[in-house]
Amino acid sequence: MKNLKAYGPFLGVLAVDMVIVALNRELGLEIIANTGKNFWEMLGVLPPIFLLLGLLDVWVPRETVVKFMGERSGVKGVLLSIFLGAAAAGPLYGAFPVASVMIKKGVKLTNILIFLGAWSTLKIPMFLFEISSLGYEFAVTRWIVNLFGIIAMAYLIESVLTREEIDEVYKKHAVDF
Repeated sequence: MKNLKAYGPFLGVLAVDMVIVALNRELGLEIIANTGKNFWEMLGVLPPIFLLLGLLDVWVPRETVVKFMGERSGVKGVLLSIFLGAAAAGPLYGAFPVASVMIKKGVKLTNILIFLGAWSTLKIPMFLFEISSLGYEFAVTRWIVNLFGIIAMAYLIESVLTREEIDEVYKKHAVDF
């Protein structure tokens, strides 16, 4: 029953897709084709990420990660989180397994949130594309506004969470990955 509950959203979407196929075959088949395309795209991205995460988990000691990105890392941890997120390649769903390993390794929650924000909005290739297509002034302004927004939101989120809620996040991921 627990496994069935875990797959509930997937089964729900599958049921809705089948209803759409029954009502409008052409649209339903297009939905199924797009789902398959997205599945194969994820299959090309996630295994290399999991391989690299496995190596990171084994080769990089927890103490090193805590030193550079843990509770007492300060500005160094924030800057490293921004760099890792901005330099990352791949879609946003690839960031969450990385964040899970970061939690396991003892990275400060604020730094994890900054990393996720940087991955989603501060990517270097996107920045270079914006410079060439939208202009230097726009690209730099957007990047700076996002940078300060990400940092502010990360600290705000951590400030509204209780210590128990933060500990629960770490406890959940400490054994799951």
